[in-house]
Amino acid sequence: MAVLAHAEAGEIAARLRNFALPPHQDLRAPENGLVMLRGRVGGDGAPFNLGEATVSRAAVRLASGEVGFGYTLGRDGEKARLIALCDALVQSRDFGASVERDIIAPLREQLAMRRKQAAAETAATKVDFYTMVRGEG
Repeated sequence: MAVLAHAEAGEIAARLRNFALPPHQDLRAPENGLVMLRGRVGGDGAPFNLGEATVSRAAVRLASGEVGFGYTLGRDGEKARLIALCDALVQSRDFGASVERDIIAPLREQLAMRRKQAAAETAATKVDFYTMVRGEG
């Protein structure tokens, strides 16, 4: 699900176009809402409310009964619906392996390449600071 949440909606849709989709229906049409973000001072202090973030969610049921849920940050309801559809397909005996192979695995590779490229770009700007200890006192 993390791979789908980090992928672009167009990438998911393009891969699903090449896939023979079974009959399915929306259980919950895509909708937008807010979630509260919580933080902690220093990572282990008392929790506090940091603010709110917009999320989209959807739910899809395949004709064979599998139900999938999709959540994503932002206001992209179509992306949430595509994630829900993929979630339902992965649960299916008939489609699970092919969805993993043809949709999720290539998206996982793209995500890893993007992260590696971003890390390389960030590393190129790294500055090492050092101080010299003076012999006084």
